[in-house]
Amino acid sequence: MNSPAQPSSRTPRKPRVNGEGVRSSLTPETWIEAATGVLVDQGIDHVRVDLLAQHLGVTRGSFYWHFKDREDLLRRVLQAWRETATENLTERLESAHADPLEQLRDVLSLPFRGRAAARAARIELAIRAWARRDQMARFAVDEADSSRIGYIAQLFSALGFPVLEARSRAFLLYSYVVSESLMPTLSTQSQKDERRRFAERLFMQRVGSPAA
Repeated sequence: MNSPAQPSSRTPRKPRVNGEGVRSSLTPETWIEAATGVLVDQGIDHVRVDLLAQHLGVTRGSFYWHFKDREDLLRRVLQAWRETATENLTERLESAHADPLEQLRDVLSLPFRGRAAARAARIELAIRAWARRDQMARFAVDEADSSRIGYIAQLFSALGFPVLEARSRAFLLYSYVVSESLMPTLSTQSQKDERRRFAERLFMQRVGSPAA
């Protein structure tokens, strides 16, 4: 994924003694969350330091306590997305189940996990839209996709599928999960449940084996 942001070379400004001093102590995560919200709701062009500062009720100078510039903030937004939506998620799936089949079932269920899944899908869609016009975001998305497919391929390999077939199955399963995430309103809940069960049977079926 993208490299960790470098420390700012700018000397941090001291907070004011009045109420602004309290607000200027906002954490980097507060700025990153605010930037992500604007990205989702309005698009990358609206993720600007002045607008974020206005939204948070602080001065532009408060921003430079934590970030070198706007690009530094954007890099940190992508880094936070990588950690939340790929690295931390993979760790949770692995710790929840030792059985690779159960992990695959969990992966298939990700798009159907209520509000958390809906929010994750909105962020993902916004970042993919951003990636169509920005190389840094494109690199982050490509690495996320590669990492996720690699993880799923390892699960198929652990279930005894040949390496090349495991990779192909992983790509198809991942494509299915992404599609379900990005098209949440096109089916009823019962249709989604049936499709997920069918997807599980399909992806676990051995090539050349009769359909279940």
